[in-house]
Amino acid sequence: MELKAEKRDKFGKSLASLREQGWIPAELYGHGVPNVHLMVQAKDFDKVHRSGSGTALLGLLVEGEKRNALIHDIQEDYLSGRPVHIDFYQVRMDEKTKGHIPIEFIGESPAVKEGGILNRTMLEIEIEALPGDLPSKFEVDLGEIKELNQSIYVKDLRVPKGVEILVEPDTVIATVTPPMKEEEIAPAPAADVSEVKVETEEKKAEREKEAAAEGEPA
Repeated sequence: MELKAEKRDKFGKSLASLREQGWIPAELYGHGVPNVHLMVQAKDFDKVHRSGSGTALLGLLVEGEKRNALIHDIQEDYLSGRPVHIDFYQVRMDEKTKGHIPIEFIGESPAVKEGGILNRTMLEIEIEALPGDLPSKFEVDLGEIKELNQSIYVKDLRVPKGVEILVEPDTVIATVTPPMKEEEIAPAPAADVSEVKVETEEKKAEREKEAAAEGEPA
């Protein structure tokens, strides 16, 4: 994927006007690379992000010059969820980099159809690879879980050539457990109010005794 970017000379409070005009402020940096203040069109970035290329290598076109970069961080508005700032990290094509790649679950487990409960224990996985080998996602077919208490592990993933998984192979990605039986969902025991009642009556009698001694109504 390619994404056009322009250098910017607006900072601070001026960034609000940029956003109103459909731009997202951004920064480009990297090992041994000077920081560059950028801005990208929100509509163009949305296309890249929706395509699932947010974790893959981008060709960032800065005034006609192509920079190989990854999306390192996205700051979002806490109300609208829209991106308000982006950090791009420029990479070298001959130098491995680490990244967290999303897991996409597809299919339906036969064990779930039988009443089992699906538990997804991982939504992304850390890897290391050359920038050109970074996958955009890992697909996990839930249809492979055919029985209750069966799981899919990291070692079951189809890993592209040149990609190293940085997670233990026996780590569970998804599992289907049996539904809870009614006897396992025990109701909470009723509160015993007898002691409270006795204590309340004793306190009442004590107050009446003290009031009588002082010649006042209880």
